[in-house]
Amino acid sequence: MVAITASMVAALRAKTDAPMMECKKALTEAEGNMDKAEELLRVKLGSKASKASDRITAEGVVVCSVEGATGAMLEVNCETDFVTKNDSFLALSQAAVDLIAKNNPADVAALSALPFSMDGFGPTLEDVRKGLIGKIGENMSFRRFKRFATGAQLATYLHGTRIGVVVEFEGDAAAAKDVAMHIAAMKPVSLSSAEVPAELVAKERSVAAAKAAEDAVVAVAAGKPVQSDEIVAKRIEGGVQKFLKEVSLYNQSFVKNDKLTVEQMLKATGTNVKAFTLYVVGEGIEKKVDDFAAEVAAQVAAAKNAA
Repeated sequence: MVAITASMVAALRAKTDAPMMECKKALTEAEGNMDKAEELLRVKLGSKASKASDRITAEGVVVCSVEGATGAMLEVNCETDFVTKNDSFLALSQAAVDLIAKNNPADVAALSALPFSMDGFGPTLEDVRKGLIGKIGENMSFRRFKRFATGAQLATYLHGTRIGVVVEFEGDAAAAKDVAMHIAAMKPVSLSSAEVPAELVAKERSVAAAKAAEDAVVAVAAGKPVQSDEIVAKRIEGGVQKFLKEVSLYNQSFVKNDKLTVEQMLKATGTNVKAFTLYVVGEGIEKKVDDFAAEVAAQVAAAKNAA
């Protein structure tokens, strides 16, 4: 029987990033053959990936890739913030967004099927993703992406790795970059008031109407005169118009000079913003909140039952 040394285990761990005991077991089963042991671990890591695939991925990164007038932005999710600093995870994310810019896949499934190899995994991007899930021990997923190839100039801004903005524009590149930074900070939902989604407008109108009704109840209770329907309607509409200005890019006060609106700044620099895309990591994903005390209690109970 071949003796499995600590240096052999360390070497296999360095190649696969698998747990120490798993490396020792694989080497023992492979009778010291490093290549066979690595293959055995790949199989085990693959099964681990499938077990991780249903876990919530609400952390992650936003990455961009731009070459000339062609570019892409991608959100890649994982389970914990710790993994967002992992070199392999970051390399996978950047490689994926580069593939989007170059190949124009129709959706995430088409992206995942593209040829790609890394860290000994392949031959597709999906194979690399599954391999890294096993290697790192966390679920990860390509959530959403957008490719840009309209012929417009592209300005990008990444606030750390959690917020990404792509601005499609004509004119001054520095002004467009400033607008991208402004969007990351102020998070407008549209270019102009007219383009704010109807459902958001309806929701805001409903909130304003509810507030007006509440004010009327308070006025009656205090013995004060109730405003006419006409005045109430004007108040509601005024609240809606204020909201529209706050959430539309052109009407927002420019973050670097609040004496100007973004629209005024763009006119002064001869720049026309045609569209923008804003990604915030985990936006809309419901995070799981773990009850640590309950989890420990459940483990203790399970141990007692097993005994």
